[in-house]
Formats: sequence, structure tokens, C-alpha cells
Amino acid sequence: MKALVIIPTYNESGNIENIIEAVFSQHSSFHILVIDDNSTDGTEAIVKKLQNKYQKRLHLVQRPGKMGLATAYQRGFDWALEKPDYDYIFEMDADFSHDPKDLPRLLNACMEEGFDLAVGSRYIDGVRILNWPMGRLLMSYFASVYVRIITGMPVNDTTSGFKCYSRKVLENIKYKNIKFKGYAFQIAMKFRSWRKGYKIKEVPIIFLNREVGVSKMSGGIFNEALWGVIWMRLKSVFRG
Repeated sequence: MKALVIIPTYNESGNIENIIEAVFSQHSSFHILVIDDNSTDGTEAIVKKLQNKYQKRLHLVQRPGKMGLATAYQRGFDWALEKPDYDYIFEMDADFSHDPKDLPRLLNACMEEGFDLAVGSRYIDGVRILNWPMGRLLMSYFASVYVRIITGMPVNDTTSGFKCYSRKVLENIKYKNIKFKGYAFQIAMKFRSWRKGYKIKEVPIIFLNREVGVSKMSGGIFNEALWGVIWMRLKSVFRG
């Protein structure tokens, strides 16, 4: 059994070495694929240096420019499915907002408990976010409530980007057809998995606000999710 952790990066030189080391310290079955969008701060160089240490476990895809989170994951999924080795594929941020110590818990939900998708959830068993401004926390929480109401999807943390997929999920949900770029992509991935009948488990995590680097969140990403959810739900109704 091998598991691939996909980590998109853009100017994460302050975090990338530490996050790679932390992931590899969890379990020998974890491999990492970094998808770098032509960082200008030396992120790629750090990854290449570490590849000398982790030759068969650390992989790098270099893209020519800043192309967005969704296409980074789509490229990573393509890369993973081209290999026969990876039974479980993760999405994870580079900035330690997702704790590498939670990776085995997500993996266990799929590998041992039989779920098809494990979601690192900030909103199961209460609100589990540290160091966020109150305005951002409320916006995130009520965004997930809004998505549940519109879609009917029984997931508390609909925008979570910390996930473990069983390989068969990615082989069957046509993720390359999703055109959203930001959090709406994360919602759509869960929605398609749920509509296909795959079993989803939310695993409670503690989400930490990044301490190093700059957040990539923007108003455009939020608006895309706001209106994209309605479009996604209407599309599913008419297509059945």
C-alpha cells in the first residue's frame, strides 16, 4: 500500500522543507508530489535539494506560471493515476494549516474503516479553528452551512481542502470536468463523490492559521463558491 500526498505550492519557501519532513516522519508508505506554480522565492530549489535525500518518495511537477489550486490538484490526480502504485491520494496545504500528524487518521478512515473519502473537518464536534479573525471564521462556517442547504450534502465542512481519496473515487468522478478554481472546486469534488454514492467520513482536525507566508484567499474565490454552488446543484437536478 502506498499513499500520495499532493501539495500545491506558490512561494512557500518558508514552509516547504518543514512540511515535507513532517509528512515523511508519519509513515513510510507516504510519498509526496509537490505541484509548484513557478515560485519566485526558491521553493522549487528546496524541493529539488530534498529529492536527493528522498529519491523515490519525493516528486516534483513544475508548471510555467500561477495556474491555480484546482488545476494543480487535477494535474496531481492525473500524475497519481498514471502510476499503479497509489491506492490513496491526499490533498494537503503546504503552510501547516493542516497538521501532518492527522494524515494517518485520514488514511485509517479509508484503509481500515472502509470509507471512500475522508475529510479533515473543522466543523464536526464544534468549531476547530485556531488563530483566525472572527470575521473569516464566521464567513467560512456559514459558507459550509449555505452549501449544505443548497446541495443537501451531509458534510459539515464542505470547503475543507484536507482530504484522502480512495483511488477508485478519482477514477470515476470525472474531476477534470470541474472548471472551478478555488474553494468551489473542493465543494464540487465532495459533491460528485457523494452523488456517486461513495462513503464519506469527516475526521475531526484542528485547523491552524498559517504563521509563515501569505494566504492565497481572495474575494473572487469566495464569489465563485457562492454562485457556483447554485449552478452545480441546478445542473445535478436537470441531469439527474
